[in-house]
Amino acid sequence: MAQQPKGPLDGLLVADFSRILAGPYATMLLADLGAEVIKVEGPGGDDTRTWMPPVRDGVSTYYLGINRNKRSIALDLKDPDDRAAAQELARRADVLIENMRPGGLTRFGLDYDTVSAANERIVYASISGFGPGAGASMPGYDLMVQAISGLMSLTGDPDGSPYRAGISVFDVMAGLHASIGILAALHRRADTGQGQHVEVNLLSSALSGLVNHSSGYVAGGTVPYRMGNAHPSLFPYEPLPVADGELIVIAGNDGQFRKLCQVLGLDGLPEDPRFGRNQDRTANREQLRPILVERLRTRTRDEWFRDLMAAGVPCAPINTIDGGVAMAAELGLNPVVTVGGVPGVRNPITFSKTPARYELPPPGLDEHGEEIRRWLTN
Repeated sequence: MAQQPKGPLDGLLVADFSRILAGPYATMLLADLGAEVIKVEGPGGDDTRTWMPPVRDGVSTYYLGINRNKRSIALDLKDPDDRAAAQELARRADVLIENMRPGGLTRFGLDYDTVSAANERIVYASISGFGPGAGASMPGYDLMVQAISGLMSLTGDPDGSPYRAGISVFDVMAGLHASIGILAALHRRADTGQGQHVEVNLLSSALSGLVNHSSGYVAGGTVPYRMGNAHPSLFPYEPLPVADGELIVIAGNDGQFRKLCQVLGLDGLPEDPRFGRNQDRTANREQLRPILVERLRTRTRDEWFRDLMAAGVPCAPINTIDGGVAMAAELGLNPVVTVGGVPGVRNPITFSKTPARYELPPPGLDEHGEEIRRWLTN
């Protein structure tokens, strides 16, 4: 039988001192790609172990969703023996990732300066809410960052209250930025033999992730505002009513708008000077919307989805999560993997030669503590 190819990060040892979401998400991605991740938890375990419902077999699905392919050891850093074990793990690791408040690990001898003095090759990644400066004492909850960054001012009905995004979007984004920073630092280490300190904070990730909106302000002086599901620079690019609900309809360029009009039987509409170019459609969206809606209301969501997609017009049904997973399966993306009886979402990256691995289910608290302690003392 052919041996399973090793992942692209095979041989990399990651000491994971993070908890909740941003750090564990980053380390799960690294673990999926072959890194050996040792999850260091306090005696009470990662907070997300208790974030329920929903649950599977008595375990929080929040925790299960971001902790596969890891081994767990519970260490009380106030205990001298446990603290020595943690320091030894840091000395042996290629990567250490933590998301305590800045400076929170200093009293345990696990800050960057102390760890790098014993292990100059360490890539030490810190994730915080607001950076190590004036915001160091601020707790880094995603909801706070959604509020402070301006995201909530963009989310919701124009005349309604601000809303948070349905997920902790900036925790996820910061985890991705941390992963990118770690991989970049490892690439440099391959040339120099030296690691470095990689720092990511949620607010900076948020401002970067607001992309066109933050650019519109810093480069154009424009403060964006809530537009519901509308787009400030494109139309149509939003849900529009159909016979049995709504359908996302997109015309990302003039060619797509022509195709949309052909399918709707509005062939002459692109010649109207109010609608011929994207900037014209955006400026005159309130005149164009009822014309499109009048036609769209004559057929169902599924009928329009079939015909618009066949014509090359971007559109989408508005699914619940179960529908999203089902559609991914229909498209052959195999979205669900089961590891040790625990279903999870497949790693989104595909490699032609070194595929992601799915070997270890999310660990129980201190599940591998005995073997890791034995290894650290040898």
